[in-house]
Amino acid sequence: MPISYDHVMGLTSTDQAFSYGDRESMLYALGIGFGADPMNTAELPFVYENGLKTVPTMATVIAWGAGRTGDTGINYAMVVHGEQRLTMHKPLPGAADILADSRFIECLDKGPGKGAVLIQETTIREKASGDRLCTLVSSIFARADGGFGGPSEGGPAVHTVPDRAPDMEIDLPTRPDQALLYRLSGDRNPLHSDPGFAQAVGFPRPILHGLCTYGLTCRAVLMAYCDLDPTRLLAHDVRFSAPVFPGETVSVQLWRDGQVVSFEARVKSRDAVVIRNGRALLA
Repeated sequence: MPISYDHVMGLTSTDQAFSYGDRESMLYALGIGFGADPMNTAELPFVYENGLKTVPTMATVIAWGAGRTGDTGINYAMVVHGEQRLTMHKPLPGAADILADSRFIECLDKGPGKGAVLIQETTIREKASGDRLCTLVSSIFARADGGFGGPSEGGPAVHTVPDRAPDMEIDLPTRPDQALLYRLSGDRNPLHSDPGFAQAVGFPRPILHGLCTYGLTCRAVLMAYCDLDPTRLLAHDVRFSAPVFPGETVSVQLWRDGQVVSFEARVKSRDAVVIRNGRALLA
């Protein structure tokens, strides 16, 4: 049955309660590769409760399941992540009780056989203070759900990376079991763990979560321009363009222009660009 534009745009949720502790903060950091070298004292605060730092992109998992995507009627077996945007209003504490408000801001029909794009905005607040922590804007590409008669154009403007050689490039290896570790932060879609399921939906083997690759690019920005100080990152936006297979090395190319860092990521061994149009904003 086709999804309904009016139904999707009416799906909202407020004050959904979640909580996380230092265990979840450290697990997320491990899932995006922090702490791979236990003697790296610069990265240790992300994976050790003594002076714990939180990665800004952990915002994508602390309220995992927020909103009403499950009520949209899309075919989850054919869903991939399209874009992810993050605006930080306040640094994430190492542990917190939080509240999430979600709504759909776009529901785009790319046509029969071409899929649909659903764009959801989620604002996360600290329960104790009421302060906004962050705003997430996520696009879901529902590959099997086009042709419902909604608008075909819309969505946030795409950031263009500079037309010059990168100012810096950072290679970030992933582990063969990276997806199995990252999924413990929330996204247990079998596409990332079950070889049979992955093959049934068109992939030769399980793929790394797009949001794990997103976290890897955040690591690169923190390493390159923030001295691993997460409070200096104010925004982090990407467009997903191809999957990463666990065990591959992700090469992040970066350009800095004032407070704006542009970036892309690729897997050189397959000549595949996996992240496009990346934009980070520095304090």
